[in-house]
Amino acid sequence: MHLSDQYQNLSDQDLLQRYKADGNTEWIGVLFDRYAILLLGLCMKYLKNEEDARDSVQQIFLKVLSEVHRHEVIYFKAWIYQVAKNHSLMQLRHKKDVELKEELVPGAAEQDDIRQTAHVQKDLMLDHMERALGELNPDQAITVRLFYLDKKSYQEISDITGFNAGQVKSYIQNGKRNLKILLEKYSKNMR
Repeated sequence: MHLSDQYQNLSDQDLLQRYKADGNTEWIGVLFDRYAILLLGLCMKYLKNEEDARDSVQQIFLKVLSEVHRHEVIYFKAWIYQVAKNHSLMQLRHKKDVELKEELVPGAAEQDDIRQTAHVQKDLMLDHMERALGELNPDQAITVRLFYLDKKSYQEISDITGFNAGQVKSYIQNGKRNLKILLEKYSKNMR
């Protein structure tokens, strides 16, 4: 009997903890089996090719094995979904980059592809921004959101949060710096 048969009733979090404790890849295998169909569907949605989607699911599994130790994963399903989405977007980006290099002078169809690539890159950047904001200290996150996204003044932020003006300024500056560091880290990890 495999672990996968014996431990189907364990929660995602229990399986993750066991994998992190003993390194037995069957724990991740049980988790991955739970979400393989979801991941295949997601990859098909983006890549529009079953063979590419199946290859991507295998690559995502390997990526999960190598990266899960580096992340504090609370909700495995949401995390692996994001990993798969980012992987698929990067596959599309890579495919578009190759096509762009093959065509020196883009025609009308290629212009559409360029716009699609720009849209995919913007989505990826927004995903990274949202993820990075989620990793900030809560005080930094709320002040950065209010200042940059909601266009609130220091005084308005102070009124909303109860922080004094010095705290607001400090949280925004530190949050902006930490956000930049996180975004650079995500950018490096995607190469």
